[in-house]
Amino acid sequence: VQLQASGGGLVQAGGSLRLSCTVSGLDLNSYGTGWFRQAPGKEREGVSCISDNAADIHYYDFAKGRFTISKDSAKNTVTLQMNSLKPEDTAVYYCAAGRVYGSSCVGPEYDFWGQGTLVTVSS
Repeated sequence: VQLQASGGGLVQAGGSLRLSCTVSGLDLNSYGTGWFRQAPGKEREGVSCISDNAADIHYYDFAKGRFTISKDSAKNTVTLQMNSLKPEDTAVYYCAAGRVYGSSCVGPEYDFWGQGTLVTVSS
């Protein structure tokens, strides 16, 4: 099983980035997927998660209205569109997959993790 996250980079505050996670070895029709992040010196936190059938989506408060998660089951990819980025969004972003209930977005419930992609937002 491999999860390959990409799309990170350096962006100015107010800008946008689109993160993609390509999954191999799993059928995402049977797995929930999510994005998590870890800022320097902080614990990992959830960002947004989507259920196996894409019917349920969860956003943590800081992501609501700015981030959009989507899933392409045919391509086995999950995307996180991030708009109106803020310096506090600076972190390594990880995608994960797991047999979770609905759009549960609790990290320890996820079994498979990608390597992370760094997002840096300058002020």
